Formats: sequence, structure tokens, C-alpha cells
Amino acid sequence: MFKTLVNALKIKEIRNGILFTLFVVLIIRLGSLIPSPYINQEAVNNYFQSDAFNFLNAFTGGSFTQMTIFALGVTPYITSSIIMQLLTIAIPALEEMQKDGDDGRKRMTAITRMVSVILAVIESIGLTIGFNRENLLTETGFRSVLVIIITLTAGSALVMWLGERISEKGVGNGISIILLVNIVSRMPNDFKNLYDMFVKGKDVVHMIYSIAIIAAVVILTTVLVIILQDAERRIPVSYAQKMQGRRMVGGRSSYIPLKVNTGGVMPIIFASTLLSVPSIVINLFSVQVKSTFWSRVLQGMSSNYWFRPGYGYAYIGLALYILLVVFFAYFYTSITFNPMEVANNLKKGGGFIPGIRPGKPTQEYLNKVLNYIVVIGVIGLIIVALIPIFFNGRFSADVSFGGTSLIIIVGVIIETIKQIESKMVVRNYNGFLSE
Repeated sequence: MFKTLVNALKIKEIRNGILFTLFVVLIIRLGSLIPSPYINQEAVNNYFQSDAFNFLNAFTGGSFTQMTIFALGVTPYITSSIIMQLLTIAIPALEEMQKDGDDGRKRMTAITRMVSVILAVIESIGLTIGFNRENLLTETGFRSVLVIIITLTAGSALVMWLGERISEKGVGNGISIILLVNIVSRMPNDFKNLYDMFVKGKDVVHMIYSIAIIAAVVILTTVLVIILQDAERRIPVSYAQKMQGRRMVGGRSSYIPLKVNTGGVMPIIFASTLLSVPSIVINLFSVQVKSTFWSRVLQGMSSNYWFRPGYGYAYIGLALYILLVVFFAYFYTSITFNPMEVANNLKKGGGFIPGIRPGKPTQEYLNKVLNYIVVIGVIGLIIVALIPIFFNGRFSADVSFGGTSLIIIVGVIIETIKQIESKMVVRNYNGFLSE
């Protein structure tokens, strides 16, 4: 990886792309320090100490609880992208648009942007109403409320625009890079908290033991994430020879790569978001839960209580979380990989899987293999996600980065390095052809 980066920096085009990306990231981090007007930052920060907001705070690099101008970050855009992906299944026109080459993708991107802005407006209004009810505004009135809504919405739109500029002129996927930077920006504070909790003031043996455990957990989780991200099942494909003009064509072999973690981090994001919605709504709108049973169940939805001794209700939240991850893993796989379409394309192209007849038998075989690897992938995904949650519950090792964040970090780094390598390959080919 480091060798790739060193070689990339020697190429002017890629070097400029990396510098542009770093410049945009610097702007975003500076914007994350500018407070939103008419909001009492200290009071809001105390108000957002609830565990329900940890997920949002990690994705915005701490901007959410501080209520800066970039408090919403890229979360409206991510939500919009998820909604558009789901709607392509329900609305045939969107599905056709998605398949309509570059023009279709551009129109889909434009719609996604508009939905993102609408969601940002809705979220800004909801937050402002909640702050007003809790007396967290330094100044009330129509003008101040309007300024807050416009500021938060404009900040989210600007972050989205900057992310697209990274994708266009920088390196990697802009939105993913912003997510990566926001998550990583919280890590120094997290490690400081771990140091203060388990290392500071302890005897030498205890210090070495604690540092070794923390390092082992972080390294083990990272290695598992890398294995999970790169693992794939390759299904061999052969193409029959056929006469085309006066020569024989075909007869080559290829494979269909099926990623073990087909859904990536999306099942975790979906499940975590759904579980956090009830607590967020209750906190923002000051909903009173009078029933002791339901208040305990809602408390059990927070991952901080799942493995904490004495919180039996928390296992309801844990079980629901696992079921949601499994459901969304299968659901997301079904919308990203269509065995029927793959089988038909193979048949049209004269390809076949050795030992499997073309057509419906190929579709059934792909379904069988896909179901098998999704089970393996979702088990690995749950293990990775629950390792940090387990240590948080048992030892109160509260950190903003967990399995979800590590999957995003590793995935973005791997994809960015691959994109840099592909640019280097293209440049080498272009240079060779121009000589």
C-alpha cells in the first residue's frame, strides 16, 4: 500500500488529485469547527450525551453533538442514496433510468441530490423544533429559527458538493472519503479515553496488560474486516467456441466474482439507524414513556447496554439488531445481484458454468451459492460489529469507532488504493501507446 502511494506521488496528475482531496478535507474539518448561529453549543452537547446519537456523531466527526454548520454532514445524502436504491425496485421507471447508461446515472444523481436537500431541510426543522422545546436556543423567533434551518441545510449541501468535487477531481469516492475522515478524526480522542480509563495511573504490569488487550482487539477486528472485505467466491465460466466469419472465436474461461460480504456495511447502517430512531425521536420531541416495561425496552435498544451485566432487557435489542442485520444482508444482496439476469446474460453470450446447464439450472445454482456465502458474510459482519460493542458493555470501553466504522475505514482505504492503482495502470498504457 505504501509503495503504491509513493509511486503515485511521482505522477503529477495523481499527486494533484491527492493534494486536491487533502485540501477539500481540510475545508470540511475547518467547517466542522464553526458553530451554528443561535444555538447554545454547550447545552446542546450535554443534551446529546444520549447513546442514541453516537452513530450520527461518529459519521459527522463530532460535528453533530457540537452543532456546527456541518452538523448534518453527508448523512442526508447517504439516506437519500439508500432510499433511491430501494425505490428502483418499486418503481420501474427508476430501474430503467439506472440502466440507461451515463445519461440515466446523471439523472439518478440529480434526483438523489434533490432528495438529499429535502431530507436535510426536514432534519433541520426537526432539530430546531426539538432545540426550541428544550430551550437550547440563544435567541427564539422566526428569523433565528429560519437562519438555523438554512445554515444546517446549506452546510449539508456544501459537504455533498465538496464530496462530488473529490470524486471528480481528487482520488476515491468523495462521500466515502468524507466519512472516512470524520470517523478517523474521532479516534485520537477515543484512544485518549481508553488510556485514561485503563492505563493512566495503573502499575506497570496492569499498563502493559491493558495496552496489549486494547491493541489485540483493534488489530484482530481490523484483520477480520480486511478478510471480510476481500473474501469472494469465484464461480468459473467457460465460453463455447463458435465460427465467426472465417475464424473461431470464444473458448476462453472467466469467472463470476461473488463477494462474501455482498452487502458491505449497508446492513449494519440500516439496522443501527432503525434501532436508534425511537430513542432519537423521544429525545428530540421529549416524548414521555410512562410504561416501565417499554422504557426498559427502549433503553435496551442502545448498544451500550447489550452486554452490560444486569440489563436483561438489552438482549431484546441485541436479538432485534441481529435479525435486522440478517434481513438487510439478504435484502441488499437481492437488489445488487440478480441471478436470473446473470444467467440470461451468460446464455446470450454463449457462456456456461462447467457442469451446470444454461438457463434456469444456472439461475438456481447461483441462488444456492449466493445464499450460502451470504450466511457466511452476515455471520462475519455480526462478529465484527459486536466485538467493540461487547467490550463497551463489559468493560465500559466507550469509543465512537466500532465494527461499522472499521468496515467503512478499511473498505474506503482498499477502494481508494485500487482506484489509484487503476489510474497508474491507465497512465502507463497511455504512455506506452503514445511512444
